Amino acid sequence: MAKENLFLCMGSACHQLGVYEVLPKLQSLIQTHELEGVVELKGSFCLETCSHGIVMKLGDRCFLDISPQNVETIFTQDILPEIQATLARSP
Repeated sequence: MAKENLFLCMGSACHQLGVYEVLPKLQSLIQTHELEGVVELKGSFCLETCSHGIVMKLGDRCFLDISPQNVETIFTQDILPEIQATLARSP
């Protein structure tokens, strides 16, 4: 099965908002939920939603206004269910 790409915007606006604090937390969450074989975290130059804070994208869905303070909540409440739904749809 191919891994799902989870893109994290690493552009200059997101850099200013703390993306380098979000990154290790996100890596830890992927490990905690044992998703290393399922999800590949990739940096993206710009996801073109700079006015919406730090952004992550999984498939066609964007997750906005991510910060070092809320990344765990957004991951468990929004991103994890999306990953699980994608896995359920996979043959």
